[in-house]
Amino acid sequence: MHAMTATADTLDDIKSRGKMIVAIDPTFAPYEYTDANDKIVGYDPAIMAAVAKHLGVTIEYQRMAFSGIIPGLLAHSFDMEGSALNVTAERAKRLSYTSPVSKTVNGALVRSDFTKIPQKATVESLAGLTAAVKSASTPEQILKSFNETLTAKGLAPIQLLTVDSVDQTVAALMTRRADFVFDDLTVLAGVVKQNPGKVKQTGELGPSQWIAWATRPDDTRLNKAISDQIVAMKKSGELAKLQKANLGVTFDTPSSDFIPAQ
Repeated sequence: MHAMTATADTLDDIKSRGKMIVAIDPTFAPYEYTDANDKIVGYDPAIMAAVAKHLGVTIEYQRMAFSGIIPGLLAHSFDMEGSALNVTAERAKRLSYTSPVSKTVNGALVRSDFTKIPQKATVESLAGLTAAVKSASTPEQILKSFNETLTAKGLAPIQLLTVDSVDQTVAALMTRRADFVFDDLTVLAGVVKQNPGKVKQTGELGPSQWIAWATRPDDTRLNKAISDQIVAMKKSGELAKLQKANLGVTFDTPSSDFIPAQ
């Protein structure tokens, strides 16, 4: 472990040693994972490489379980964390988030010839249809909340076909046991890629959370240097290119005022 002194300026430390020490849990494809050669790859490492190049330093990744990353960051065990981190008000009390790089949001996947759900889908457009969804998942909970809304409006509820895996939701869709699959947009993008011409995504539905990285609250200069580079990549279109290449979808991320209210 590399112990960092709490009084030193982390950005100056990084530049003086020519290396940025980043904690990551590379088990979360497509955001961060290992390839056949055990190299850490994915969407976050691609952005991190651009940040390091901008700072004129290299990256040394410290692999660790996700549960150990925030405690390790606050204990000054490394410079920053580089795993996809959902932005929450609770975490924002302890950490400083960089500008977001993505978001987690759900949507519907339908067969290419299915026209009952418009591209700009609404909860009301799902009324009376059958959804294939993973059991005990966040998307299932969201569909249940949609049904409360539909029932309150006097509309037919969504019929839920709960299964154990993404593959099973897609099988239910293709065999017409379900009208649509409901899951995270990045998951659905992967399904579209595997089934060209057979399925299509509709727009975002339900609540979302921004995804960012985090630094310690006192590392304001480091946080700003990283955030400035993320914003520059957003303005140049590079961020959208990396999103499309790695996630299969693009998101318009904010540069400020993205921490949810308590």
